[in-house]
Amino acid sequence: MITGTLLNVATVIIGGLLGVLIGNRLPEKMRQTVLHGLGLMTLIIGVSMAVSTQNVLIPLFSILIGGILGEALRIEDALERLGRWSEQRLGRLVAPRDADQPSLAQGFITASLVFCVGPMTILGSIQDGLMGDYTLLAVKSLMDGFAAMALAASLGAGVILSAGTIFGYQGALSLLAALFGAALGGVTRESLWVVEMTATGGVVILGIAFILLDIKRIRVANLLPAVFIAPLIVLLLARLGVGF
Repeated sequence: MITGTLLNVATVIIGGLLGVLIGNRLPEKMRQTVLHGLGLMTLIIGVSMAVSTQNVLIPLFSILIGGILGEALRIEDALERLGRWSEQRLGRLVAPRDADQPSLAQGFITASLVFCVGPMTILGSIQDGLMGDYTLLAVKSLMDGFAAMALAASLGAGVILSAGTIFGYQGALSLLAALFGAALGGVTRESLWVVEMTATGGVVILGIAFILLDIKRIRVANLLPAVFIAPLIVLLLARLGVGF
């Protein structure tokens, strides 16, 4: 039921550990180049996801409503507090770092967002829970393992802690899918709610790319509710008989 999630957790931990070990031996310019390269790829992925929408108004309203909800719930502040708490608890296990190096909290938040926002996370977790098919999550695991290595080389050990976020988030989705499988019905990449959730997730991923590329510091975590607002809008429009 959560086989794919466990595999994903393992690859992120292994990749993160390798990144931390190798990162200390890599020149700063090389680490920055790797991080910026990952940022460029994240930008491309975000754009490719965002343009899949069939009605741009759905991601637009999803981002607006989700952003308001996220700010009201102060999601990013909560993640930062969790990261700082982890840093205090695990600080003795982490080698001292310079003041200009990323904090444990920054690595945790960035990696959690990179690994948990996207269509493969949602659809893969649902497929794993509904049918025991973890093919998508297996592919995602390989990608995340390499990404964790690159991120940890630049952002440090906080990336490894994101394995906990993956386990909680993807595991919960799979368990919910198993419990409410009959209500969900057939789920494919062409399902309208999946398409619009994917497009909205792409917009959020663009925010992550801007952070990785040092373009703009966006409170991306506060936009996460938008990913779940999008399918609700699709279902509401379908109930009202509004075509798009």
